Amino acid sequence: MQNTPHIPVLYREVIETFSTIDEGIIIDCTMGYGGHSSMILDANPNIKLIAIDQDQTAIDFSSERLAKYGDRVSIKKGRFSNVIKEILEEVDVSQIKGILADIGVSSLQLDQKERGFSYESDNLDMRMDKSAPLNAETVVNEYTQDELEHILLEYGELRNYKKIASKIISNRPFSSAKELSDTLKSDMPQGKKIHPATLLMQAIRIEVNDELGELKSLLNSLKEAGLTKARVAIISFHSLEDRIVKQEFVSWAKSCICPAEAFRCECGNNHSIGKIVTRKPLMAKDDELKENVRSRSAKMRVFQMGKKYE
Repeated sequence: MQNTPHIPVLYREVIETFSTIDEGIIIDCTMGYGGHSSMILDANPNIKLIAIDQDQTAIDFSSERLAKYGDRVSIKKGRFSNVIKEILEEVDVSQIKGILADIGVSSLQLDQKERGFSYESDNLDMRMDKSAPLNAETVVNEYTQDELEHILLEYGELRNYKKIASKIISNRPFSSAKELSDTLKSDMPQGKKIHPATLLMQAIRIEVNDELGELKSLLNSLKEAGLTKARVAIISFHSLEDRIVKQEFVSWAKSCICPAEAFRCECGNNHSIGKIVTRKPLMAKDDELKENVRSRSAKMRVFQMGKKYE
C-alpha cells in the first residue's frame, strides 16, 4: 500500500460541498496525490470522477492510488484550462454535477526539493509540468528590470519591487532557489508566520506556470459551458487568486448587467447563471490548522450553476 504523502486541505468542507450529489460526474481539476479525489469517490459511491493534472509524477502516484475505483475514475494529463475544454466538449454537460479546483503549488511539488519550488532548493525550476519550456532560472536570470518589477509587484505584491529587481540583476546569474532567497532575504518582508522569501518565490512561480491566467481561463470555460447543475468549488491560497474567484462568482450571479448609471433595466434582467453558495470563503478549522500548517491560507468559495438555483 502506498504511503499517503499529505492530507488535502479543507477535506471536510470539500466532502460537505459535494455531499448532495448522488449521481453524475465530478471533475477534480487539480488531482495531485489524489487526496480530494479519493475522498469524493468514497463519499459519493454512485458518481464518476474525471481527474486532471499536468504533473506526470502526480499522475503516476494517483493512478495507482485510485486504481481500486476501477472505471469510476478517468485521469487526464494537461493544464486544467485546456483539458476542461476538451471534457466539456466530450461529455453531456447535464451530467457534470461538481467541479473542484485546488489552485496553486501542490504538497508533492513543495516537498521535492529537486523541483525548485522551495526556498531551500538547489536548483531553479518551479515548473508544474516538467516538459514546459519556461522555468524559474530563465525568469530570474534573463528577464529585464521592467519584467522582474512587473511580476514582483503584481504576483508578489512586494512594495520594494524596484529594489529587489535591481538586486537580482546585480547579483545574477543565480543557480539555485536557496542562493536567490539568501541573497534577497534582508529585502523581504519579515513576517512571523512565513519565510521571508515566500512572496518572492510565489511571484516567480506564478509567472513560470501562468497560474492566474490558468485560473481565469478555467473560470471562463465554465461560464461559457452552459452547465445547468454543477457545483463549482475553488480553493485558493493567496489574495490574488481569491480576488479573481470572488469577482467572477459575483459576476456570474448578476441578473442585471446594465451600467450602474442606467435609469432602468434594459438588458432583460436574466443573465445570472446560478447563485453564490459561500458569501464568505470557507477556511480550515482549528484542528485542521494544527495537523496541516499549509491549510492556514486556504480559502474555498462555492458557486451553484443553474438557472433554477438563482
